Amino acid sequence: MRVQDVMNPNHPSVYPDALATDARAILRKLRLRVLPVVDEDKRVLGVVSRNDVMTISSSVSPVRVKGIMSEIRFAAILDMDAVQAAREALRIDEWYVPVVKSSTDYTYMGMLGLENVIRPLYEKKVAGLSKPLSQVMSARQLITCSPDEEVDNVWQIMKRRSFAACPVIKDGKPIGIVSQQDLLESRSIFPAFEAKKGRFRSRATIFAVMKTPAVSLKPENTVEDAANLMLKKNIGRVPIIDRKGILVGIIDREDVLRALIT
Repeated sequence: MRVQDVMNPNHPSVYPDALATDARAILRKLRLRVLPVVDEDKRVLGVVSRNDVMTISSSVSPVRVKGIMSEIRFAAILDMDAVQAAREALRIDEWYVPVVKSSTDYTYMGMLGLENVIRPLYEKKVAGLSKPLSQVMSARQLITCSPDEEVDNVWQIMKRRSFAACPVIKDGKPIGIVSQQDLLESRSIFPAFEAKKGRFRSRATIFAVMKTPAVSLKPENTVEDAANLMLKKNIGRVPIIDRKGILVGIIDREDVLRALIT
């Protein structure tokens, strides 16, 4: 299985001189995590992520993509083994990496996401699918928030810890989840966002932007159950609850992919 067999060749890109607010609009509208930045010859120069564009608090900011984009930490090659490319993406903690023509030709060819590798492994029914979630879920130092917390405070924690989503907890039980995408769609990431009449918007709480109900699984469920849920609903992580509904862990695409390739 090669990268070219599973990648997304239609993933959009953006030019370095584009407005950062335009990149933010593309990410929000298409529900993407990252956009590759390419020059006029379609050579990959860098990437701009939701994390990058969410530092732009104004709706009329003159900041360009080249001012906030990040360097490429790894680019997959068309004929590279897809599992090998996925292992490297996991090593550098990236869910999406650009695909280029060759090691000497950085022409942009598409994007490789973890789900692009999870799907064929899921369809092949590889052995790792039978593992219980109790063996692969993350259970330590769970980062959660309450529905009454201010959006800006939660976003700062997510940004500092490089988390794309956070379970919303009440009385120890997950009642929803809030993601970077939710914050982008709400347009209330910072209290300094500009109102139409030049006034600052009031501080929003997580309750106003979170998604409910929280889709969850139990420790005795399998990796196959988690993979199926993630692929079917296009979600990146699932809270794990015990029989009383208390949050005991979380599993994300990285956890699933590791279980399938190790």
